Amino acid sequence: MRDGEATLGACLASLSAQTLADHEVVAVDDGSADGSGRLLRAHAARDARLRVLAAPPRGLVAALNHGLAACRAPLVARMDADDVADPRRLEAQARRFRDADAPDVLAARVRVVGDEAGPGMAEYVGWSNGLLTHEEMVADLFVESPLVHPSVMARAAALRALGGYRVFDGPEDYDLWLRAHAAGLRFAKLSEVLLDWRDSPRRLTRRDPRYGPDRFRALKIEALERAALRAGRAVVLWGGGPIGKAWSRALRARGHRVCAFVDVHPRRLGTSVHGAPVVPWPEAAAHAGALHLAAVGQRGGRARVRGLAASLGLRDGVDLIAVA
Repeated sequence: MRDGEATLGACLASLSAQTLADHEVVAVDDGSADGSGRLLRAHAARDARLRVLAAPPRGLVAALNHGLAACRAPLVARMDADDVADPRRLEAQARRFRDADAPDVLAARVRVVGDEAGPGMAEYVGWSNGLLTHEEMVADLFVESPLVHPSVMARAAALRALGGYRVFDGPEDYDLWLRAHAAGLRFAKLSEVLLDWRDSPRRLTRRDPRYGPDRFRALKIEALERAALRAGRAVVLWGGGPIGKAWSRALRARGHRVCAFVDVHPRRLGTSVHGAPVVPWPEAAAHAGALHLAAVGQRGGRARVRGLAASLGLRDGVDLIAVA
């Protein structure tokens, strides 16, 4: 956390009010220049469960890893200084970890708050809130992050086994979920809304190029190259619009061959995109050995592509992967 004085009080009050009394809050002050440090120390004097770690300004990833290293409990819950937790949050999540089928990483549904929240954020949260099971989240893992980072509780040992957060020029939370999935960790999400997630112009995802679409796409391609997109495997892109074209450019830049685009738009059929033919969906069966990517953005588009691909015998998650 850095310079979060304006919202920090409400955040800390929501943690002090948790129905799970046996918890510790590890607050990393990443070189705040406002009154955040003073507020943290004053709150710690009133609530001994708050432990403040003051550090020079090193950035979000360093602060996250600093906090993770200092946590002493077997479960770690993530939260930002501008969010507010439902009083039941920690208790509900900790209870889920006692189940026989407990996951390794557990999120909760969230509510967007803030005057600056736009339709894009509302659409993302609606999509994310709709993915509750491991299978649902993995199926759309290459679309966007299916887990809202500040809503997550996870096994501390599992996060440490992954090496914590990675320092690189990209989204550290999404990178963590991709690595967690590759390591065989299980995801889940509680159906209750347990976090008020603040959207504001100050959020890093709005103003830092590390969180731009090009960096997300590059990270997805790197993850695919370690699994489904093996060397020499051609790619078929379902969708010849902006998303499909962006994926084509990024794939070709890394040496991958896009052998066809699949589209339903009659004016696109018979044309070519970046040298690859645009074909109707039944002709996708001619490229059964390729990796098919559902690169469509319109509402309901991915579900339609999945249905058409399944009718051709393409297996979701193996032969076809949804991307954005």
